[in-house]
Amino acid sequence: RDRADDARRCAVVRAAIGERLLMIDANQVWEIAEAIEHVSSLAQFGIYWIEEPVSPDDILGHAAVRRGVAPIRVATGEHAHNRVMFKQLLQADAIDVVQFDCCRLGGVNEALAVFLLAAKFGKPVCQHAGGVGLCEVGQHLAFVDALSISGSLENRMLEHAGHLHEHFSDPITIDRGRYRMPQAPGFSTELKAESRLEYAFPHGSAWTSAS
Repeated sequence: RDRADDARRCAVVRAAIGERLLMIDANQVWEIAEAIEHVSSLAQFGIYWIEEPVSPDDILGHAAVRRGVAPIRVATGEHAHNRVMFKQLLQADAIDVVQFDCCRLGGVNEALAVFLLAAKFGKPVCQHAGGVGLCEVGQHLAFVDALSISGSLENRMLEHAGHLHEHFSDPITIDRGRYRMPQAPGFSTELKAESRLEYAFPHGSAWTSAS
């Protein structure tokens, strides 16, 4: 939105959350100079990071924004499609927080490679987990990172979307703002049989009752 309305909204959120972390997400809407000006104007609200300030493919653009808005962090990666793109983002010192999407990366091995790259460059990982099942998948990878790669929980987060978990046989468990380690084997992505029947297209009851 316009700068004045963004400032108004940041002020409302800051008043509501106190000293807790305040992150903002541009969702790729700005050019480089515009991003720097806009984010800098919001620095008074103690912004922790700006997410996807410019096109997700613009590696050098992210680097310019990062230099221009420091010490506000730059976070990006949910639209990055492989480890090579993250390698270039990290080599260019273009991001402070790695935000890969485990399903967009296309597999556990690619995700582990990005975790290893992030560890090499000393950058924390906060996976994108806003879609159906991403929380269930992402938790496993986050635990692998904490236990076997970074060995740390410092500055590490995993997004949480609080909807549609009721359709999974082994949904995530959140306790006081933290993911609890899953107790069942597998990747926690099995959908309940009744949910599969209800949403099977085009004859499931979810579709027939809506028509």
